[in-house]
Amino acid sequence: MSYKITKANEATPYDPPGHYNMLATRLHNAADVNEGRLVMGLSHFLPGGGAKQNAVPSEFIYYIVSGEMTVTLDDGTFVLKAGDTIHCGPMTTKEIKNNGFVTATMLVVLLPPVENK
Repeated sequence: MSYKITKANEATPYDPPGHYNMLATRLHNAADVNEGRLVMGLSHFLPGGGAKQNAVPSEFIYYIVSGEMTVTLDDGTFVLKAGDTIHCGPMTTKEIKNNGFVTATMLVVLLPPVENK
């Protein structure tokens, strides 16, 4: 299939490793589209929720839909608010946390690495 539509009620919950006090939902998987590579999810972080420090081989973009998230990278800590984005390359070491008082919602777009065949 060359396209995939996902209705809001069709988002699939999943449990990403290293994440806590949050609900992650998958909106799009790369395998759903012919030769697709993009993955997109919508994550909801309760106050105090986040993801432990890690680095993944995927390139990614976080878009803050509502609330705010604190992102800690090797060279500093940044507070992202609704409408802000961050784009990180593969193997960027990061930690994220909702230090606010309301649930934060974040759109996550991942571009997994190309597999050598």
